[in-house]
Amino acid sequence: MVVDTIKMKSLSDRLAAEEVRGRSLWADARHRFLRNKAAVGGLIVLILVGLFAIFGNYIAAWSNEELDFTVMGQVAQLGAPSLSNGHYFGTDDLGRDLFARTVQGTRISLMVGIVGSAIAVVVGTLYGATAGYVGGRVDNIMMRSVDILMSIPYMFVLILLLVMFGRSIAMLFIGIGLISWLDMSRIVRGQTLSLKHKEFIEAAQATGVPSYKIIWRHIVPNLLGVVAVYATLLVPLMILTESFISFLGLGVQEPLTSWGALISEGAGTINYGTLWQLAFPLFFFIITLFAFFFVGDGLRDALDPKDR
Repeated sequence: MVVDTIKMKSLSDRLAAEEVRGRSLWADARHRFLRNKAAVGGLIVLILVGLFAIFGNYIAAWSNEELDFTVMGQVAQLGAPSLSNGHYFGTDDLGRDLFARTVQGTRISLMVGIVGSAIAVVVGTLYGATAGYVGGRVDNIMMRSVDILMSIPYMFVLILLLVMFGRSIAMLFIGIGLISWLDMSRIVRGQTLSLKHKEFIEAAQATGVPSYKIIWRHIVPNLLGVVAVYATLLVPLMILTESFISFLGLGVQEPLTSWGALISEGAGTINYGTLWQLAFPLFFFIITLFAFFFVGDGLRDALDPKDR
């Protein structure tokens, strides 16, 4: 009886130890995320779209700049999607392969969305967390500066930057990212104000931890849920902004293209019976947009400190 009791006690101790080890921050967040079927489905879609952008050119029969003279000017009759001539998605009105151009458009649109939102998230999070934590006159000056910048027309500033410093992809990344962090800073600042008087923050202050370490180690990690959700909303917003800029002729320049440029071209020729020019780029744009939304919701649920 004593031996059985000792065995049962050791077994319960091992189970308790395993449970304690299994409840780390990132392990718990991973389990929460994987239980969300919509978020996992969205992540799979994003992975597939990313693979299409990376490896699509390896299975394309035509390059994005080649012209098929056999279908040029006769798109409605000969430019439809076909496996026999290698035009899997059909061709555009100039005889260029739409599959290859969709691959290129996917690359550029995702790069603009991800890089631009990354810049906005980093700048906005650090700026908002600093303003909210420091408070007082510093907070007033920093947030009034944000209010002044937000009163300036967003699109006007972006167009001005592109005209002054050149119409390049790099300038498009920097321009979109650096003027998209303002809303993020306001959101982060509000969340920081609700966190700065929590017990773990006051304990860190009492032990003499420097302010920058408190912001980096305690404030920012507890904002991951809000930041992740807003970042997933920023990516499609960046893509839409880039599409509008490209439509004005200030963004992506030929022979480069993007989803927005392809959708604009497809909408302009839809009356000629070339539905595929609009359908394929629009399909990739829509599924990517919804995938980012689902992944954002999953990350919010997984990283929300109140749900741990």
